[in-house]
Amino acid sequence: MANHLTPEELSKELGLNRDDVIRLCVEEGVPIYHGKIDKFLFQAQLKAVSTAAIEPA
Repeated sequence: MANHLTPEELSKELGLNRDDVIRLCVEEGVPIYHGKIDKFLFQAQLKAVSTAAIEPA
């Protein structure tokens, strides 16, 4: 199983829009290296952002 995926591959695998994948990478500092994104790093950051949005302020 590949760990580094293109934004298109990652969006298909996670059921997200390609533009949302790239936007999250830029906003949260997830590196895109040679057009590929570390799947596990992206998922960890996505989980952290989702958890922060759910927690009461």
